Amino acid sequence: MTQSKPQVQYREDYQAPHYWIDTLDLDIQLHDSATEVVAISRIRRNGEHSEDLVLDGEQLELLQVAVNGVETRQYQQTGNSLILSQLPPEFVLTIKTRINPAANTALEGLYKSGSAFCTQCEAQGFRRITYYLDRPDVLARFSTRITADAGLYPYLLSNGNRVGQGVLDDGRHWVQWQDPFPKPAYLFALVAGDFDVLRDRFTTHSGREVALEIYVDKGNLHRAGHAMDSLKASMAWDEQRCHLEYDLDIYMIVAVDFFNMGAMENKGLNVFNAKFVLADASTATDNDYLDIERVIGHEYFHNWTGNRVTCRDWFQLSLKEGLTVFRDQEFSSDLGSRTVNRIRNVRIIRGPQFAEDAGPMAHPIRPDAVIEMNNFYTLTVYEKGSEVIRMLHTLLGEQAFQRGLALYLQRHDGQAATCDDFVAAMSEASGRDLSRFKRWYGQSGTPVLTVTDHYDAEAGHYRLTVRQHTPPTRDQQEKLPLHIPLSLALYTEQGEPVPLMSGGRGIGPVLDVLEAEQSFLFEQVPSRPTPALLQGFSAPVKLHYDYGDEQLALLAKCCLDEFVRWDAVQMLVNKTVLEQVAQLQRQQQPALPRVLVDVFRATLEDATLDRALKAEMLTLPDLGSLLELFEQVDIELLDRVHQGLQQDLAVALRPLWRQAYEDNLTPEYRIEHQDMARRALKNVALGYLALAGEAERVERQYAAADNMTDTLAAMKAAVRADLAEREAMLADFEAKWRHDGLVLDNWFRLQATAPGAETLARVRELMRHPTFSLGNPNRVRALIGAFSAGNPVQFHRADGAGYDLLVEVLEQLNHSNPQVASRLVTPLIQSARLDEGRRHLIRVRLERLMALPDLSRDLFEKISKALA
Repeated sequence: MTQSKPQVQYREDYQAPHYWIDTLDLDIQLHDSATEVVAISRIRRNGEHSEDLVLDGEQLELLQVAVNGVETRQYQQTGNSLILSQLPPEFVLTIKTRINPAANTALEGLYKSGSAFCTQCEAQGFRRITYYLDRPDVLARFSTRITADAGLYPYLLSNGNRVGQGVLDDGRHWVQWQDPFPKPAYLFALVAGDFDVLRDRFTTHSGREVALEIYVDKGNLHRAGHAMDSLKASMAWDEQRCHLEYDLDIYMIVAVDFFNMGAMENKGLNVFNAKFVLADASTATDNDYLDIERVIGHEYFHNWTGNRVTCRDWFQLSLKEGLTVFRDQEFSSDLGSRTVNRIRNVRIIRGPQFAEDAGPMAHPIRPDAVIEMNNFYTLTVYEKGSEVIRMLHTLLGEQAFQRGLALYLQRHDGQAATCDDFVAAMSEASGRDLSRFKRWYGQSGTPVLTVTDHYDAEAGHYRLTVRQHTPPTRDQQEKLPLHIPLSLALYTEQGEPVPLMSGGRGIGPVLDVLEAEQSFLFEQVPSRPTPALLQGFSAPVKLHYDYGDEQLALLAKCCLDEFVRWDAVQMLVNKTVLEQVAQLQRQQQPALPRVLVDVFRATLEDATLDRALKAEMLTLPDLGSLLELFEQVDIELLDRVHQGLQQDLAVALRPLWRQAYEDNLTPEYRIEHQDMARRALKNVALGYLALAGEAERVERQYAAADNMTDTLAAMKAAVRADLAEREAMLADFEAKWRHDGLVLDNWFRLQATAPGAETLARVRELMRHPTFSLGNPNRVRALIGAFSAGNPVQFHRADGAGYDLLVEVLEQLNHSNPQVASRLVTPLIQSARLDEGRRHLIRVRLERLMALPDLSRDLFEKISKALA
């Protein structure tokens, strides 16, 4: 917390550290409220200078400082710094501190998660353990000795390999860990507790045996099998696709209940939110299984792209996160449905990421200025960062991309690198000039591609003119043209693809859009074609092209690129929404377009389509994505159109929804992609049938379900359609699962996102539920986060009561867990699409928060930018 205005840090001000730390030996005596840490660092001066050594530390009780074994008091403590002067060129520094893990509600550094000790040190949590150069470009080899009560904490875990252990006379025991690879402090990890352990082994392609261990709370061992399978699949995939082998003797994953993030890639010891580890048919949905596979893969892939090569400074965060998200997306796509994975990734980009680009926190994937680094673990850095990597892959091709990745990792192994280093390796390995492409790293906002066309029937020429424009953002008024890969195909009126010819030769599907305006001429085009633009979502841009309804229907039925088939349906829905909002504003009664019904019917009847793709094509965009269609809109009017459209489609196609439901029943629950696809399509159909009034079918599925996927699908259908049966289902579910917080989070989330004016009162009531706690990030996200981010109509109530609820929660979390508070505030600062009245109500609440005398840096940064 701070009384003064937090200071901005700028990327351009980066300077190498005045000192390097080569090794760090930690001796940690664990006690709930009085853990003692002895840190012995071997330090050397970086160059010739007489600068002080300034170490970072927060909430530490300093007990002793020694230089070369001699205790000294020649130091200063100023704010969150320990300053030592007149040091020799090389020396050994010993620091002894005391900390209170039990009181650490921020869940940064060393804290208690239930009965276990665990750590979270990214981005700047290690300074809560000991005084240190807590920055990512200081890489040291860590040795860690942990001592704790043997009965309470039989497992003592840290990074690297286990090299020693023993039992003491006082009932305590110790374990020594040694990590042979240099790493920054943010990758340090420690876990101590009593767990069930799932053990397995993996043989690398060079024949090395790696021990695999997954630690879970007692009684949850039967829910760890899928995580282990996902880990082994990740290790095999990284060897096969990227030729990268694991490098330690052991790989450990620990599942904890109290965690601010999804998971953390600490070297050899990943700490996970239990949500992304535990699964069985009765407690986890199909999407939970896929999320576990994805997150396990993501953290494992960090072993090379993040750990062996890390970031020079936190402004380079996308260097590891964007790259590793791309890798986990490719992993999931290779194991499952590439198209469906792509669609789900694009939903995130087009919804919350585009909203982030349009909001006060707009920033490039490599930010230029930061107040609180935790605020930049954003969709822009992760998801848009991944899209930038994907564009490189599109431009270079798989082989050249893999050569570039190999060169980057070889060149910078054991180092802290920059985004420029990565692009340089890609350019060198491929021989491509990527200087224009690098603008993606430094330019914020969402580019808009406006495409027009002209067909010359006599010459058989078809010309596309592409204009790119990135609207100004708060941080950058002037924008430059980017290098945008635009993948396209052309189709005849009969849905046949037209070969792409230009300059008398065949060309590939990817156009290099480099200038503010460019034209592309295609030859030997027999008739006016329909262009399939942005195949595979080849760039994170908004596309403006004046498609006719019949053109979109053609693409939805015939396009060889399955992403475009899905996207054509989305564009048809978007056009319908825009038209119906305008009709309501003119006091006209909107009608369901026949072309949309025909496309939905054709999709349902197409036996060649993958069922999972069908489910995505038949799911309407959510309200957050639809908001991005407007400069400003009445959110209640938009919701009325959205709900009415779903209702009309439900009634118009009821026989086909029934058929789809019956055709996709599965006799038993299996975690196989074909069965997952069947359940996905069946449950989309169930949602429409519920809106058509078929309550008995919904109730029957809930009663007969033998898996959490079908159970929650029935509950969701009942809640969304406001069926009378929903209260009985919710009560039954709560009685059955109130002992399991992760499962009950679904119950909180469903009620928080329910339509209807009574939802806000229900959320306040649920905050008094015995299992709800503001101290548990998962509970907070499931209830408060789901309401504010996932129920925009009720959160943005015209009376401001939804805002009041969130502000009350933020005022409490500002003290206890600023990171969670900062993530929750996002819906309150992204108000650009709302009407003036709601924006005024939001501003009043933000000013109330800004006036808090001890406003955290995390909230200060976001709120001050929103008010600016």
